[in-house]
Amino acid sequence: MLASQVRQLLFCIAVFTMLSACSTTTHLAAPEIASIQATEAQLEKSNAQRIVAAPASLFEAGEFIASNGAQLKFRHYIAPQTKLQKLPLILMLHGSGAIGVDNEKQLGWLARSSVHPDIAPQFPAHILVPQMPARGADYLPVDDAGASYSIARPPLLATFELVEKMLCREDVDSRRVYVVGFSVGASGAWNAAALRPDLFAAAVPISGIAPARSLAATLSNTPILIIHGNADKENKIESDRAMFKAIGEAQTGSTRTRFIEYVGLDHTVPADMVFGSAWRTWLFAQQRK
Repeated sequence: MLASQVRQLLFCIAVFTMLSACSTTTHLAAPEIASIQATEAQLEKSNAQRIVAAPASLFEAGEFIASNGAQLKFRHYIAPQTKLQKLPLILMLHGSGAIGVDNEKQLGWLARSSVHPDIAPQFPAHILVPQMPARGADYLPVDDAGASYSIARPPLLATFELVEKMLCREDVDSRRVYVVGFSVGASGAWNAAALRPDLFAAAVPISGIAPARSLAATLSNTPILIIHGNADKENKIESDRAMFKAIGEAQTGSTRTRFIEYVGLDHTVPADMVFGSAWRTWLFAQQRK
């Protein structure tokens, strides 16, 4: 079995059978890690070839001014749907490299793959991709758990109002609003889940920095799928590990939080997530009561 197939299988097992807040670490030898990294590179090459079928032109462009004065440019995609069908809405938050006002850099592979002909029919949704004119979250060096943590900034708060505006549409399912982010966007996804559990039904932070562990009890009520590479040197994994542990300690019974550690992966979106279905299947199954 190819390393990518093994990883996808392990991902499925972890997502659908991890029922406690206990985290286990798999120790691999250097040649095994090198093999996984080589397979990751092959998969990234394949993704680059496939992504051309999902151009930026599939997204409509828009602008929004929030009550705090923050101005956001955004892209919006609506999947083909039957009459009066309500679709989930996915807020996708980009990394710091896409900060700006060109209204295009924020359309990374995760957003574009979601509108790809191979993905959109299986997972029809509103895909909302705002572009932050400045960082949506800042990092503070250490909290009482000894790990760095993140706090929300005005551009992130503005996205909540943008989402609320979208909820005025009759074709949006208000019980199935999700937030997905990478890097500082993942930190934004964490903070979105903490600050607006009344709005977001689930979150998928990828390689982010979690908020202060004092928010663990609040976060324990929202399904969260944490994705992080254990070789990430930019946003170190210790913050996510500490929050995952804190969430587990803050609740009773089975946890709604899932944590997938990618062995040997640095600061990037795992290549098998770009066109992957396992995490999307998990996400679309979540809804607010």
